Amino acid sequence: MKRRELVQLAGLSAAGLLVGCNSQNETADKSALQEQVGVDEPVKWAMVTTWPKDFPGLGTGANYLAEVIGKLSGGRIEVTVYGAGEKVAALDVFDAVSSGKAELGHGVSLYWRDRIPAAQFFAAVPFGMTAQEMNSWLYHGGGLELWHEVYAPYNLIPGAAGNTGVQMGGWFNKEIESLNDLVGLKMRMPGLGGEVLKRAGGIPVLIPGGEIYGALLSGEIDATDWVGPHNDMASGLYKAARYYYYPGWHEPGTTQECFINKDAYEALPEDLREIVSYAIRIANQDMLADFTARNNEALEELVTQHNVELRRFPDTVLRELKQLSEQVVAELAGKDPVTKKIYREFDRFRRQTQRWHRYSEQAYLNARDLT
Repeated sequence: MKRRELVQLAGLSAAGLLVGCNSQNETADKSALQEQVGVDEPVKWAMVTTWPKDFPGLGTGANYLAEVIGKLSGGRIEVTVYGAGEKVAALDVFDAVSSGKAELGHGVSLYWRDRIPAAQFFAAVPFGMTAQEMNSWLYHGGGLELWHEVYAPYNLIPGAAGNTGVQMGGWFNKEIESLNDLVGLKMRMPGLGGEVLKRAGGIPVLIPGGEIYGALLSGEIDATDWVGPHNDMASGLYKAARYYYYPGWHEPGTTQECFINKDAYEALPEDLREIVSYAIRIANQDMLADFTARNNEALEELVTQHNVELRRFPDTVLRELKQLSEQVVAELAGKDPVTKKIYREFDRFRRQTQRWHRYSEQAYLNARDLT
């Protein structure tokens, strides 16, 4: 952070301590705090999410972001978090924040693919970038500026608010031995991954997270992706499907987003704008750490206690899915000039980091697995 920003945050922390003094000094302290921050009452914001209320990892990530905004602002901003369906439906979050019905939205940009095809590049691209690579592109490769450009017509300011890391490939009730096993398969899979599934002969279905278990159990869908062991176990998906496939070729590092109503953001004093922006960045880092810590424990429990059968997609299936993915993404890039520009920058950065990781991350992981 710049020195000015650190001074601001330090001042806010000190102000927060004043609020906690004994009752005799509360009135004087409150007056001093209000004079310092320039507001009479806390700014009260609503955050609507695409996740079930308090859902592990994703929903709790939204809660954490609200908490960080409150703490860093010294209580000057109070954020109330609403789970999917509490204030608006899961897939109506984008419109709610765009129109000003809520100030903050928490979800994943691939849900808005029908409205903004280019938004999918800021969530997950099949055989695309990992979490580490996505963060590098967004923060230091020009990706965030492109994201802002895409959302600007909708009165929204987006930011990366978390990442799941590499996801799992999905839950199935039959083994996947060739691409033919996907033909006619009704599978919950959103975004570009769903388009690839369709190209392979499957039937992609878009269902919010809170409805997946019931749809899989009832037979409305034959298979589903979701996130990874931590979230999948919490959703009870192991009770409705037998085989758990990896890797998540369709979502190799899925960025979660928090978008802000632009009018609400610009109404804040400059220091509170900075606080909100940095809080989103803090939440982005924390969610990835949380998933990394919890997924390994959850996977072990799924296999050892719930008898889930872990399967790896055959190399032949992965190669064919990769070829189809390249076709789908290339066709998406040709839809309009904005999407073409974003694809060009995304692909350039991906190829650059892929070359580097052959000699760094990938080389090290391969060496660590040697026996």
